[in-house]
Amino acid sequence: MSDVDFDVAVVGAGPAGAVTALLLARAGRTVVLLDRGERPGSKNLSGGVLYGRVLDTVLPGWLDEAPVERTIGRNVVTLLTPTASVGLDYRDARLGEDSGAVSVLRSRLDPWLVERCEEAGAMSMPGILVDRLLTEPGTGALPTVVGVRAGEDDLRCHVVVAADGVNSFLARGIGLREAPAPAQLAVGVKAVIGLPRATLEERFGVTGRHGVAHALVGDATDQIAGGAFCYTNLDSVSVGVVLRLDDLVARGADSAGVLDHLLAHPFIADLVRGGELLEYGAHLVNEGGLGMLGRVHTDGLVVVGDAAGLTLNTGLTIRGMDLAIGSAICAARAVDEALATGDTSALGLSAYRRLLDGSFVGRDLRTFAKAPAFLERPRTYTRYAGLAADVLHEEFAVSPTPRRPLRTVALDTVRRSPVALHELAADAWAGWRAL
Repeated sequence: MSDVDFDVAVVGAGPAGAVTALLLARAGRTVVLLDRGERPGSKNLSGGVLYGRVLDTVLPGWLDEAPVERTIGRNVVTLLTPTASVGLDYRDARLGEDSGAVSVLRSRLDPWLVERCEEAGAMSMPGILVDRLLTEPGTGALPTVVGVRAGEDDLRCHVVVAADGVNSFLARGIGLREAPAPAQLAVGVKAVIGLPRATLEERFGVTGRHGVAHALVGDATDQIAGGAFCYTNLDSVSVGVVLRLDDLVARGADSAGVLDHLLAHPFIADLVRGGELLEYGAHLVNEGGLGMLGRVHTDGLVVVGDAAGLTLNTGLTIRGMDLAIGSAICAARAVDEALATGDTSALGLSAYRRLLDGSFVGRDLRTFAKAPAFLERPRTYTRYAGLAADVLHEEFAVSPTPRRPLRTVALDTVRRSPVALHELAADAWAGWRAL
């Protein structure tokens, strides 16, 4: 193995990159963690729910130390029309305990994770934009990765870990991964809105460190394929939309306008009324599930987190950070083993894919492999909120006239709606198989 500046260069200081760097530094490897942001987290769109039990083995007791916001023990899924909402409100004290589900702001969480990397011996270099990978001719169709180039500086290493986000220009630049199809991507637009803590807790019905996560569909996205969310932080709310890119383009819609539409909806407007806009931004989100995984390693390179397509949207939960951390654990183990044997070729790093497939990451991707296709069905976003509201309106709008059985009301409502019975049955069956 030739002389190098570091054993490993990790590009991207999000959860995937930081955990990979942390574990490799603990294993005694020389590691540099590069990030284009002025500080870790500064380029990440803040806010989300982290299902954090995956961190227990990496950082025992992390929940008591990390700058998390609120424990999410309540999840609300709501169908919206312009004037009505129909929802499932599930709260359970076991949720926070079992899943370690917490709302986080990445501008606070990411620096904390990087500090743990530095304590373990990794070198953090923020404000460094990696332009491309350094390569040498390989034995196969792809070159061998031997380092990274940032501006006029080259850093040589045995292995590069690409944790550079959804587009992963590093992996795409050498032909390891192709650009995702528009149907596999979504545009996420999010606002962080500050509210006095007492006001937030009163409106959302939470106290102490308890919080709630809202998932919304239908008029929440102005009937564009996708969904909306609203998470409580300690003294702010993360609210936004995730819009499937192909449908957004086909409709000629503006993603910022869709977020404005959500913020003006009575369901959300009442919750954030009088709040202060603290942060606003947009980024691409993986939506393809298992179909986006593809190739994740080659000679001298492994790909982790969003860069490897690791996001899972089941319609009820959107998971990304826990999958990213799971991939980091697998990657760190595989890279450490490859360094120990002196073989950092694609064959020497192949344990990464085996570990990933055998972990909860690979298994969950396979379990919910049909979810992306189910979520492409347009009636989910255009018809069902109104259908549900119409059924319940007749049930609850009690008047001094004879009542009809709910089953009759439901059947008549379906018959009058644009949704045919066979379409409703097909969507129900597809949802059952997907989830």
